[in-house]
Amino acid sequence: MRIQKQILYDNPDNNPHYLICGDNLNVLKSIHSLYDEKISLIYIDPPYNRGDNFKFYNDAMKHDKWINNIEKVLLELKSFLKRDGSIWISIDDSEMAYLKVCCDRVFGRNNFITTIVWQKRNTRENRNIFSNNHEYVLVYAKNKSHFKKKRKLLPATEELLRRYKNPDNDPRGLWQSITLSVQAGHAVNSQFYSIVSPTGKKHDPPKGRCWIYNETRIKEEINNNNIWFGEDGSSVPRLKKFLSESNVGIVPETLWTSDFAGTTKDAKKELISLDIYDKDIFDTPKPELLLYRIMQIASNSGDIIMDCFAGSGTTCAVAHKCQRNYIGIDVDEKAIKYAIKRMEKVCKGEQGGISKVLEWRGGGDFLSLSWK
Repeated sequence: MRIQKQILYDNPDNNPHYLICGDNLNVLKSIHSLYDEKISLIYIDPPYNRGDNFKFYNDAMKHDKWINNIEKVLLELKSFLKRDGSIWISIDDSEMAYLKVCCDRVFGRNNFITTIVWQKRNTRENRNIFSNNHEYVLVYAKNKSHFKKKRKLLPATEELLRRYKNPDNDPRGLWQSITLSVQAGHAVNSQFYSIVSPTGKKHDPPKGRCWIYNETRIKEEINNNNIWFGEDGSSVPRLKKFLSESNVGIVPETLWTSDFAGTTKDAKKELISLDIYDKDIFDTPKPELLLYRIMQIASNSGDIIMDCFAGSGTTCAVAHKCQRNYIGIDVDEKAIKYAIKRMEKVCKGEQGGISKVLEWRGGGDFLSLSWK
């Protein structure tokens, strides 16, 4: 349903599902009072300024104008972020170095999180000097220490879960053993002693290391059956870590392969499968899997996601399927027209992208707004 912006002011929504057609700077300036410090995750995929002749947006600007425009947008976006919020920005080598410096100015170098290298294609490009197979995603936090607490682990793989076993039939269930020693750089004397196994064998900490606990604590752990000496009862002692007591998951890495986050070819296929475009398909869409990974790491169900370069609508589509709220903004009326058609299909349960992974069956609604 298309509505005018005044309705947004009259009935502010803390659970927005919005697609807004309008100049991103004008829209952002207008909605500060509604959404400042309420956005958990911002993802933007701005023009890379490679000089390409695209159908849906201008990708050939003078560098000074491009960086000036981007900085204005970033300054507006910063105040929307919650204290533990983060911003993720897709870019390639064309403007990567300059964008990094710009983000350092806006968000502070101390709030830089990482640069993700995304394998955007898994085939070789033979027409260029080098086959360009990757892009970047720059990640900054509103406050790095608060984002660190919010950052989520990725779901545990079957390989990780297979490490948990129960060779001693402990009633507490599956566990894996981890080392009992740590580097001795800041150790105290009470961390150097011999641990005696059930068979009487003595174990000293390895050279340059110390035990993680003092002797009194170790004896308590042994009495509580939390120390494993191997099946023979005399091996090097290790600490039992129980699956039921663990926050089991995988720390995200900075190299995102095509298997993990999809490719640009996948993104094109996703748009084609929707059968919504009259002629030209959006030039540079991102795959749903890429946005899904970002949302897995940096957001929770019910959070608000913002994208002020909404383009083909991937961010909004993934947010909707992941039970997130969202605000998508784009200046191009044609792009918004097709993004609306895409969201209509999402609400009806289309099965492209990540739908099967999430067992998406449709539901919900969204509003499209004209911002003039």
